[in-house]
Amino acid sequence: MKIYRDIKEFKNVDYPVVTLGGFDGVHCGHQKIINRLTKVAKAQKGETVLITFSPHPRIVLYPKEKKLKLINTIEEKIGLLQKSNIDHLLILPFTKEFSRITSTEFVKIFLVDKIHTKKLVTGYNHSFGNNREGDIKCLEDLSNIYGFEVEEIPTQVIKNISISSTKIRNALYNGDIKKANSFLGYKYFMSGKVVSGNRIGRTINVPTANIIIEDEYKLIPAKGVYAVEVLWKEKKYKGMINIGTKPTLSSKNKLLKDKQQNIDTVNNKKITIEVNIFDFEKDIYQDYLTIYFIDRIRDEKKFEDLNFLKRQLMVDKENSLKMLKKYI
Repeated sequence: MKIYRDIKEFKNVDYPVVTLGGFDGVHCGHQKIINRLTKVAKAQKGETVLITFSPHPRIVLYPKEKKLKLINTIEEKIGLLQKSNIDHLLILPFTKEFSRITSTEFVKIFLVDKIHTKKLVTGYNHSFGNNREGDIKCLEDLSNIYGFEVEEIPTQVIKNISISSTKIRNALYNGDIKKANSFLGYKYFMSGKVVSGNRIGRTINVPTANIIIEDEYKLIPAKGVYAVEVLWKEKKYKGMINIGTKPTLSSKNKLLKDKQQNIDTVNNKKITIEVNIFDFEKDIYQDYLTIYFIDRIRDEKKFEDLNFLKRQLMVDKENSLKMLKKYI
């Protein structure tokens, strides 16, 4: 897959079959569009071109809005699209100036003059251009003027529920990992750096890796404990992860002083991410881990003391292993 971050880098290709959109999650609905894109290009001996935008338009248009979280970072999105056999990925920089381009101007400047689109494949109810004025009717009218074809893919449905990035985000906010994964078509994942924590886990023989997520827009699932797979240096391990608001121990406990450095601010609350990798004793401080979410075990809890915490963690591990055996 060739990647372009500027339209000036794009060179002429044979029979471009094009689609465009945010593609946050590269979920099952997106994959249906991509599969159709690939099929059309192959039939015409052409090449696929996928256009997306970075940063996300809402980040540029509403900079004070802090609630937006994304399923994928741009690098994660690139990795997923590489697996989808796209020939050309064009990542257009989204700026305020770019946002003022009308749908007609966008089609003329980018799709026609620069890419020479032969066929445009679009998702159901897709809109684009200034104030999202462009729709399927607009595309069909412009296609007649500029001589390209348009095909709209109907909404993708699983068990009569239409798939969207918004519904996946909501499932993750609610901790419904199974629903999110079924919509995504893969295990939800996030990557983070191992940083120094308060080392309470070591005192009860349950060491954890404390993770910091560096991309502030990466969506972190709801607080609680989850069964996970952990990727470290191209090898996967079984484990469990706790996402929560410090402290885990009650206010009566001395160990309440929070020295935790790996915090992500969500709705002005400090969120910590701690991974317990099973049967693992390596020094991974400052390394990066990728966490694949399998299922949710329980809500976040507070404990009277370390003995209560340790007993619960043993139960959590047992439940995690059962879930991992079932879903992996």
